[in-house]
Amino acid sequence: MRGGTKEYLFVDGYNIINNWSNLRELSKQNLENARNELIDIMAEYQSYTGIKIIIVFDAHLVKGSLEKKESLKGIDIVYTKEKESADHYIERTLDLIGRTKKVRVATSDWIEQQVIMGRGGTRISARELRLEVEHHKEIIRKKNKATNETNDLLIGRLDKKTLEKLEKLRKNK
Repeated sequence: MRGGTKEYLFVDGYNIINNWSNLRELSKQNLENARNELIDIMAEYQSYTGIKIIIVFDAHLVKGSLEKKESLKGIDIVYTKEKESADHYIERTLDLIGRTKKVRVATSDWIEQQVIMGRGGTRISARELRLEVEHHKEIIRKKNKATNETNDLLIGRLDKKTLEKLEKLRKNK
């Protein structure tokens, strides 16, 4: 775990995939595509919140599976080893950092939520995470719209000769 990071969000990957209808439907067609979509969503979320995201996928039923860690789009992704669930990996990691760092865990598993709180973390359900992601997307959309409107107003104030010069500059890039 990074020393300077103020807040972590552990995401129980398959729990979220199975609780978000769009990802659940996608997983029925192709599980890898659903994982990649979750990674994309969380990468965007991480970029506008500054929260360090770690997505944990169960591999506990995969014979001979070793723990595997990778980084994709700035997101840390963990595939657990054989006989270790995402819950157990998260609990083990919380034991190491839960009392010294701000750690939230995204899961809708009620029992896991209770364990998380007992180990120094806080929990967020799949539904709450979805709402939080959508809320931040809406904030970004509104900021972008305001910026575009401001730019349009500024362009509208320029005379025709200046606009022609700007257009000529733009074409010569």
